[in-house]
Amino acid sequence: MVENPIPEKEVYADNNATTPVDPRVKEAIQPFLEEKYGNPNSMHSRGREAREAVEEARAKIASLINGEKEEIVFTSCATEANNHALKGAAFSKKGKHIVTTKIEHDCVLNASNWLEEQGFDVTYLEPDKNGFVSPEQVEEAVRDDTILASVMLANNEIGTIEPIEEIGELLEKKDILFHTDAAQAVGKIPVDVKKLKVDMLTLNAHKMYGPKGIGGLWVKDNVKIDSLIHGGGQEKGRRSGTENVPYIVGFGKAAKIAESSLKSDRKKLNKISGKLMELIPEKVDNVVVNGPEDVDRRLPGNTNFSFHGVEGESLVLRLDSKGIKASTGSACASESLEASHVLKAIGLDESLAHSSLRMSFGRFNSIEDVEKIREVLPGEVEKLREISSM
Repeated sequence: MVENPIPEKEVYADNNATTPVDPRVKEAIQPFLEEKYGNPNSMHSRGREAREAVEEARAKIASLINGEKEEIVFTSCATEANNHALKGAAFSKKGKHIVTTKIEHDCVLNASNWLEEQGFDVTYLEPDKNGFVSPEQVEEAVRDDTILASVMLANNEIGTIEPIEEIGELLEKKDILFHTDAAQAVGKIPVDVKKLKVDMLTLNAHKMYGPKGIGGLWVKDNVKIDSLIHGGGQEKGRRSGTENVPYIVGFGKAAKIAESSLKSDRKKLNKISGKLMELIPEKVDNVVVNGPEDVDRRLPGNTNFSFHGVEGESLVLRLDSKGIKASTGSACASESLEASHVLKAIGLDESLAHSSLRMSFGRFNSIEDVEKIREVLPGEVEKLREISSM
């Protein structure tokens, strides 16, 4: 039985922002913070010991996505990996056009905006009301000078799982590089880079019960992109900088655990989120479910609601005072008071977009957490509506 890292009386429903570190991952990391402290680029035994650990972790991560270990490039986070994919491809290929979507993570959108400032053309595809982007939209958008398309595998706010395999087949025929931000998906749903027909895929440890501060970019073996960081030539020259050995080891352990528990975790999380998506509209009036209603077409454990007449930030704080940890959307945008760009892109007006609540569940949640939310949430929504009507 794995120890639950979440305090007993707390409902942690913000797993899309970050998952708690699995105790087994913490245990794997500890020796590399203490006696196994070698630099993996040193020739002596301490260095070789560290190098072996890095390569073992690389193999575990590659196995989780059915890739080869030589195709994994370690980065500091998913934001760096996404920047590496977009900018590295843009400056290494002939052409000036890039295709992405309006519901990507901010790091993809801001990297795309920056590339526009450098003279590239970017097409931002509009999703449907459930957040889906179709292969037909991608096909219509590509041009003779299109060098790259980037479409996220699963949306971090509303959970939509995009038809990446179909888009990949289309782009493969047109010989256009295809990147997918799979930071939220890897470790939660089956991900096979060969089936998806992608050329680059972004991963992140802290979305799958690993530590923060370590991510990765899978790059298909025959794809060459420019590096962002130059230095001592680590990661075969693809990303210089001394490797973060303890966290790479943790990343590898998290990947190994995810591979073995993927099916059971997904089944449990679909049950939890499905139950909540069923209960909330029954208990609360004037509520909108954002994203697909079919749990099999959305990220396991993800729910997103908009409550008419309620400010999302206020609801998050009231729930927090009751021991329920949730969010209004992406944690990376939590300091901004602007409405979610994802919710606006799927057609919600400004007020509804501001009234959103994302509750995302993980390995250490239980169906009992839904019962506590059911007991607390309706009353807090009602109180906020009373306050706003005064």
